Amino acid sequence: MTHAALPPLPSDDAHPSACENCGTPLHGDFCHVCGQSTHSPVRNVAHAVEEVFESFWHLDGRIFRTLRDLFVPGRIANRYLGGHRVRYVAPMRLFVILTLLTFFVAKFVVQDAMQDVQPGQMVRTDDVATEFAQAQTVDEVRTMRDDALAGIAETRHTVGALPGVTPQLDIAAADVRAQAEARIAALAPDGAPPTAADAAASNVDAQAATTPAPHDVDIPMSGPPTIGGPIGERIERNIERFNNDPQIFVRALFGVAPTALFILVPLFAVLLKLLYLFQGRLYLEHVVVGLYSHAALMLALLLVLCGALASPWLATHAAWSTGIVGVAQILLLWAMPVYLLLMQKRVYGQSWPWTLVKFAIIGMAYFALFLSVAIPMAGYALYAL
Repeated sequence: MTHAALPPLPSDDAHPSACENCGTPLHGDFCHVCGQSTHSPVRNVAHAVEEVFESFWHLDGRIFRTLRDLFVPGRIANRYLGGHRVRYVAPMRLFVILTLLTFFVAKFVVQDAMQDVQPGQMVRTDDVATEFAQAQTVDEVRTMRDDALAGIAETRHTVGALPGVTPQLDIAAADVRAQAEARIAALAPDGAPPTAADAAASNVDAQAATTPAPHDVDIPMSGPPTIGGPIGERIERNIERFNNDPQIFVRALFGVAPTALFILVPLFAVLLKLLYLFQGRLYLEHVVVGLYSHAALMLALLLVLCGALASPWLATHAAWSTGIVGVAQILLLWAMPVYLLLMQKRVYGQSWPWTLVKFAIIGMAYFALFLSVAIPMAGYALYAL
């Protein structure tokens, strides 16, 4: 009895003659219609592992190649506009990746700037002892105490979620109550009649820590606000903090810079279009130049922000390196406009006089746009924390 011969099993290296996905006859390792590989991950373990890491290694290699050439002003933009696109990450994708990374780091910079502010500065408790000593009646002391505790409660609702702030606010509130009681005892040695405010003062801080206060209830403050209401008081405290430490706002400005740069890319392309109108380039070509130039700015800003985050740790563990980091940050900031100038000269190919004139016009207009977007965002970022 004879048996029909079974078809041989395909070997690990055997390639099908037609694409298993779309049926197109194959002439190599990839289908020229759908792009599927001839290697099957179900017949070879090595191919299965390769498939897991293929996208990662492929993208990773393109990113490193793109970042390497990004350091040369105008190289990628010229090659991309000239049709050599497969070697590099697309401009929009590269810009989004760098923006997300920079935005993530910038959030820590803004939060770190707020953590540098001491709660005592925000609630104005530095001179509480002096104010209590100047009070001549028990009622004055009680009024000052209630105002100080109300300021602490407002600060708790504003920045109490930041790490390390709540314990310091608890200490400040306990110190205010202790000093008030000591002054009351000095003014009324035989004891002053307790009031409802005295009973509330002993629990106001604990209740504030556990019960969120409604935002539509005005909290009494220590003095009439210049602008009006709790919002005016908060703005006044922010202005006072900025006067005491301008670096807070500077770091907040750097924190919102990624968002501002992301918003301004289309406007930057409009400026390029207007000043190079007679070159006949399409608007999307200027967008490509804007995306790659802003990607370079975002990369430099990311390095500056990383240095700002690392500086406190370096100051404690490697103080010798803080000066090096500071110099590197300054060089990166100065390199940004130089990079844009060289990129503009290389991409558009005009003479140096015309390039410098147009660069100055674009630079002044863009800087004004950047400040008009970034300053309100930085102010709101600090106000909202």
